[in-house]
Amino acid sequence: MFAVDTLAIEGLGNRSYLAGGKHHAVVVDPPRDIDRVIAAAARRGVRIAYVAETHVHNDYVSGGLELARVTGAGYLVPARASVSFDRTPVADGDTLALDDGLVLRALATPGHTPHHTSYVVEDDGRPAAAFTGGSLLIGTVGRPDLVEPRLTEPLARAQYASAHRLADELDDAVPVLPTHGFGSFCSSSQAGGESTTIGRERVRNHALTEDVDTFVAETLAGLDDVPAYYAHMGPANAAGPAPVDLTPPHRAGPDEIAARLAAGEWVVDLRGRVAFAEGHLAGSFNFEADGSPATYLAWLIPWGKPVTLLGRSPEQIAAAQRELVRVGIDHPAAAASGGPAAWVRAGEETRSFRRATFAALATAGRRGAEPVVLDVRRNSERSRGFLAGSYHLPVHELHDGMDRVPPGTVWVHCASGMRAAIAASLLDAAGRAVVAVDDDFEAAVRAGLEVVRPH
Repeated sequence: MFAVDTLAIEGLGNRSYLAGGKHHAVVVDPPRDIDRVIAAAARRGVRIAYVAETHVHNDYVSGGLELARVTGAGYLVPARASVSFDRTPVADGDTLALDDGLVLRALATPGHTPHHTSYVVEDDGRPAAAFTGGSLLIGTVGRPDLVEPRLTEPLARAQYASAHRLADELDDAVPVLPTHGFGSFCSSSQAGGESTTIGRERVRNHALTEDVDTFVAETLAGLDDVPAYYAHMGPANAAGPAPVDLTPPHRAGPDEIAARLAAGEWVVDLRGRVAFAEGHLAGSFNFEADGSPATYLAWLIPWGKPVTLLGRSPEQIAAAQRELVRVGIDHPAAAASGGPAAWVRAGEETRSFRRATFAALATAGRRGAEPVVLDVRRNSERSRGFLAGSYHLPVHELHDGMDRVPPGTVWVHCASGMRAAIAASLLDAAGRAVVAVDDDFEAAVRAGLEVVRPH
């Protein structure tokens, strides 16, 4: 009896898997917070026999080493991966008995990394599922540019060959279960869908429908910005991550929060962007808990800078702490829950700024001088259309590029409002007058604003 449990890591756009039979299972690409995986195995009543990494991850800290240690499982890592810990190296064609009638087979699928390896579970000799990591994804493939610039094109060509190998060796009905591709920046492009099979990918995945030169050219042209924190993930995983620590952080009062702000530490308000705009501590930054705080906070923060978390409840803080450890931001320096009234020192005022729509921006432009409009979307988004006369500075460049923002009240926008809220909080903390445009970018056309379409 073969079964798969999917563990979605929503904030990072990744998935991990618990797969096996009645008695034993393998965990593929586990997150760092391994308690979720252990709980899933307990619900199934199975022993974790193996923990398998498809590659040394560049976008999150793996829990594989710790999970193998805690459970006594064999730790499977591609043989060509350079790591500093004991593991069971796996090479192309290696097989391991998993459960009654179930065998785990390794397939070399380089492309996302040179050592990338996929795993196929065979049930009585027939492939039952392919765990493809960062190789064949839903409608796309893993990006080839995260290892070394000189390897990008060769890896793109290897990615093409690996996709074809999977399609050639596996039947159409075999489920494809990738780690990346659900919003992860490890995908070479974003494609929709929650599930797929080899047959579906054969007819819709550009790695399987285009010739190699076209595929490589399109893949390289479509590569997006790389989050800055990725530079720290690979080395951490190769060295062997420390065990996760999810103990609640020290609770800070108003005086300590003020002292941390004065020391230049990051004080992060996890509340929703509406509540933050209405009232917040001067100098604090808004990374709302429902808006992938791990990805954008890790991307923007100077690495190693102490973080204090402010949230509406201890539960919100705990959830954010869990997300942050997945990207190597371990144990916040302090935390406080409630609201600004509980965080501000006696006699001090909270700050606020205005939120608006694109229609309000259009009205402001007709009433007088042209507003300063700042677009904080990524380069790839801007290339598909932008507001005439707007300035461009991606949100991940804003903290260090504040001097590039023209003087005046800044109307800041993104594609939907979440990143605009982050940017507005950074501008507000720097003392700039700001209006956060909390609106869908497509509403700009309906509001009568001129949108330039470069292509």
